[in-house]
Amino acid sequence: MAADKIVILTGAGISAESGLGTFRDEGGLWSQHRIEDVATPEGFARDPDLVHGFYNARRQHAAKATPNAAHTALATLEAKHPGEVVIVTQNVDGLHEAAGSRNVLHMHGRLAGALCAACDARWEAPPEMHKPDPCPTCGAPATRPDVVWFGEMPYYMDDIWAHLASADVFAAIGTSGEVYPAAAFVRDAAMGGAHTIEINLAPSSTVSDFAETCFGKATETVPAWVASELKRAAGR
Repeated sequence: MAADKIVILTGAGISAESGLGTFRDEGGLWSQHRIEDVATPEGFARDPDLVHGFYNARRQHAAKATPNAAHTALATLEAKHPGEVVIVTQNVDGLHEAAGSRNVLHMHGRLAGALCAACDARWEAPPEMHKPDPCPTCGAPATRPDVVWFGEMPYYMDDIWAHLASADVFAAIGTSGEVYPAAAFVRDAAMGGAHTIEINLAPSSTVSDFAETCFGKATETVPAWVASELKRAAGR
């Protein structure tokens, strides 16, 4: 019998214990700005300096963060599980990779990436970026963060849907269930026959769509779930 394929969706909640706040944290970067001003193409067009300043601060903050036990557990799952393990993350930090995960799809882009709005060239971002910075490919002064803003299409969607359709297990970790298309992934996976589990600090907006739930701190619940998946795989 073939080993199970596990597809995992991660959201801001998995990085919260690494010191990276979620959208709704009081006193965090997001609480100091309207999403419309710093996370939309229209906001960037109105005030690129504000948007770059916001993401420069986020980039520098994320660069100082370290993976927590939840990130490490998922890297262990990828390394030891006999089947395929795919992480689809809504996070723009690089903590999954820092923990050792390699099969990661950043559907909302990466803070560590830069994008040319003129020619779509991509390169590794310096600590600070500004709109007049020239693109290394075409030279246009059209630099922007390589992150997906509200109103833009997430990356890798065809690959993600294919993974969901072929998943045996789908886990959503640290997600609010309020942002689409990710909020519909549980239904997509269930339609393909996957067992679905939500692992979260508290129930999400889509909790009723999951076959199984587990609530608590990510640094405790995720390692426990990974241990159970590896034990189950070993007993097949």
